[in-house]
This record gives sequence, C-alpha cells and structure tokens, in this order.
Amino acid sequence: MGIYLNPSNEDFKMALDSEIYVDKSMLIGLTNKVLRTEQRFVSVSRPRRFGKSMAANMLTAYYSRGCDSREMFSGLKISGDDDFEKHLNKYNVIRVNIVDFLGQRTIPEMIDYLSRRLLHELKKAFSDVDCFDWEDLISVLKEIYDEKHIPFVFIIDEWDCIFRERKKDFDSQKIYLDFLRNLLKDKSYVALAYMTGILPIKKYGKHSAINMFTEISMTNAGDYAAFTGFTEEEVEALCKQYHMSFDETKRWYDGYNSRGVSIYNPRSVVMAMTFHTFDNYWTSTETYEALKIYIQSEDMRETVNKLISGEEIAIDTTTFSNDMVTFNSKDDVLTLLVHLGYLTYNFDTKKVSIPNYEITEQFASTVRIMGWSEISDSLMRSDELLKATIACDEEKVAELIEQAHTENASILKYNDENSLSCVISLAYYSARKSYIMYREVPSGKGYADIIFVPRNGIATPALVIELKYNQSAESAIEQIKGRQYTEFLKGYRGEILLVGINYNKDDPNKAHTCLIERTKK
Repeated sequence: MGIYLNPSNEDFKMALDSEIYVDKSMLIGLTNKVLRTEQRFVSVSRPRRFGKSMAANMLTAYYSRGCDSREMFSGLKISGDDDFEKHLNKYNVIRVNIVDFLGQRTIPEMIDYLSRRLLHELKKAFSDVDCFDWEDLISVLKEIYDEKHIPFVFIIDEWDCIFRERKKDFDSQKIYLDFLRNLLKDKSYVALAYMTGILPIKKYGKHSAINMFTEISMTNAGDYAAFTGFTEEEVEALCKQYHMSFDETKRWYDGYNSRGVSIYNPRSVVMAMTFHTFDNYWTSTETYEALKIYIQSEDMRETVNKLISGEEIAIDTTTFSNDMVTFNSKDDVLTLLVHLGYLTYNFDTKKVSIPNYEITEQFASTVRIMGWSEISDSLMRSDELLKATIACDEEKVAELIEQAHTENASILKYNDENSLSCVISLAYYSARKSYIMYREVPSGKGYADIIFVPRNGIATPALVIELKYNQSAESAIEQIKGRQYTEFLKGYRGEILLVGINYNKDDPNKAHTCLIERTKK
C-alpha cells in the first residue's frame, strides 16, 4: 500500500460514511467493460463539485491491490454485477491528482517530480524485479508488468489543471500531453486509464496528442450520462428522506440535459437537503468573476439577454479548442460555459440554455455588477411589473413593457417579433420565483406566446400572454380565447389572467398597449 501506488480505500470510505451518499457504483460496470480493450482510455470532464473526485476514489477502492474492499462494496449496486468479483482489488493502481504536483513548478519540473515519486514507490513495492534503469518510468512499468503479469490502472484526477492554471503556456501544455501519450498510449501494461477534469481533451488543430481517449463530457456523456450528476429518481428519494419539496429542488438544481437524462447539481442538492434550505450553493464556491470574464464582451450582450429570458441558443461545439483562452467565435465561449456548468447543452437540438434558477440568479447578479443597465433595470423592475399584472393595472403594465422594450432596443432588433418575446420574458424575470414559464408552447389550436403556471403551493393566478404587432391588445385576447390557449392549463384550477400586449411599430412613440381579462378554470 502506497500513497500513489496501490493506495488504500480510505478516501472512498469517507464518502460512504457521509450523511448523504448516492450510490453511483454502477459506473464500475462501465469501466469493467473496457478493461484491457482498445476503449480502455476514458476522459471524464464535468464542472467543479460534480463528483469527479468521489468517482475516482471509488474506482481506486475497487481496483487497488493495496486494500480489501469487498465488505465496503457489498451493500452497493455493483456487488450484484456478474464481473464484480473478477476485478475487485486485482490491479496495480496508480492514483494521482495533478494539482498536487503542479504548484509553483514548471511543467517539465512537475513531470520530473511526478515521475520520481512514482518510481520511488514502484522500487519499494517491486524491489524483486531486476529493472534495467530505475530512473526511466515507462521502462520500469514495462518490466514490472512483463514479470508480474498484473496490469496497471491509471486514475488521474484534475488532469486538465495545467490548461486552467497555465492557460497561455502552450509549449508546456504540449510537453505535458506528450508525457501522457508516451506514458499511456499503446502500452500493454495499461488495463485502464481514467482521467477527470473540467475541460475535454485539448485540441491542436483537428488532433490531440492523446486522441486515444473516449471523451465523456457535458456536451456528450453517452452511456455515462446517469453518472454525470444526480438523476431525477435519486433526487426524489432524497427529497422524501429529508422532507424537502421536490418541485423546488427541481426548480433550483435540475436542468442539465445529458443525452436525454435529467441531471441535478449534486453538491447543491446535498447542501439543500443537509441545511433544509434552498439557496445558491454551487455558485457560492465561485466568484462572479468566473462568469464575468467570459460574457463581458459587447457581442455577448444580446446572447446573455436571451439566455436570462429563458431562450435556447443554437451553437456549434465542434470549433471549441478545449482550453480557456482560444475563442474564435461566440460559440466557443458558450461551449466553455457548458463545460464550466453555467449552461446546459441539448445534444439532440444542439442548443444551450441556462439550466436552473440557481444559475439564472448567478447570471442576473453578474449582469447587475457588470453595469449592463439596460438588462439589469428590466430585472429590477420585474417585481413591479408582476404586481401590476396581477392587479390588472393595464396602463402600468403597458408603461413598464415599453420601458423594457426601449432599454433593450440597443442590443435587440426592436421590430423583430422574437425580440419582443425575449423582452417580455426578461421583464417578467421575478415571476419565475412563483411560476414555471413556458414559451411558444403548443396549446389548444395553436402556439401560445408565453404561459406562466403557478408553482405548487403558490396562490397566484396563471398568466397567458399573447403578443401582437400593429394590431391591438383586444385581438391578442381574442386569439387566446379563439385558439383555446388555456387548454395548456389542463391540470390547473384557479384564476387565469389573459394578457394581451400590442406594439405598434409604426407609431413614432413606439406605443405599447395592454388589455387584461380575468377568467377561472
């Protein structure tokens, strides 16, 4: 048993002994399938605090010959797998966290120190092997394997910290990638190489020095989707155990779409259950600067406006270089925000959006601090707009909508129908505390522009909003009725406000009018 070679299972035991532990042991079933195959190289990238290190600790406890983990795993799901006993504690495991070795060292110094530490433990553990050169890591690993016939499992945590800490040191980054390639690629002593990080494999042009890895990322998790975070089933069970509202948990922490699997932020869910309070837990581990630095350019304003208003944005993720400094387009910035956890990516539609209320609040706070007044003013007045709507104060609603529309005209096409829908959604931002918002939803005999459905336990009327141009607020109300948009609220019982808003784009004053009718269902 060593520190880096065949470590103990103590780190995973701490996870098991924690107040909340969600069984993700079937991840082992996936890694067992690729052991000693051409697919044995797996790179998993997820945002901070999404359970990467816990998974690495679990794999270490399972594969390491330095411990006996049979009892530890006996109550977990993987214990029922056919191959559970076959691979349990049968491999020489090398487990390293690259952050521990980087420090103030240069990359060549880091590689040298890491190699010497591993060689030190290898020499102690396999002193009976007559190695030709005990200072050559790759040669030593080959000779140990040739004599002992026990392959190595490499578990490398925070493998990408170099690309985050030394963002512009491209020469050193290539040296590091070459080191990993020489250590792992085409080596018969490798049974499995499992790396975790935030960023996917660094690209140089169309290729990478370590292109043998299967990439499991926030843009395409494949079969690993259920292990990206907490699933809906797992969160429902926790909510029942801790007597917490599942609907509120979903609103705050759901929204990461991973190949059709709904994923929740694990840290935030655990903290909410533990403290019995819904709050910003994941973003509290970062500063707003982490988001601000990537959205502060002028050409990002319209995109951020649309994102906060609830829109989905189509992007191309294939151009992203998988680092934090090379941005050739807005799509590259948005792809990075997906990997950092600020956005979610729908693999089927190729669109990004803000996943949940926790992250929406982070965007809103960042915009306010950045001084984007046209957006932040709309956010600040959203409480007033919602109160005026519920009070059926048509003149006030029209006035506030006009203000929001005018303020955002500089970053949105003023006469574009989608831009007004975006403005309305932004102007009603605070309504999301009490409502679930739906945009362009099929209902009755058409598509309703915007519908707000009260959350469970919230005693406020539902809102059905229809937008018109160069027509009238009255025609908007008639369309809501004629096309039976309230049919969307099939399971709802209570008061409904029909809100018609018209913008006369030929009016020199850009006049907005509003009509509100009450009805019940």
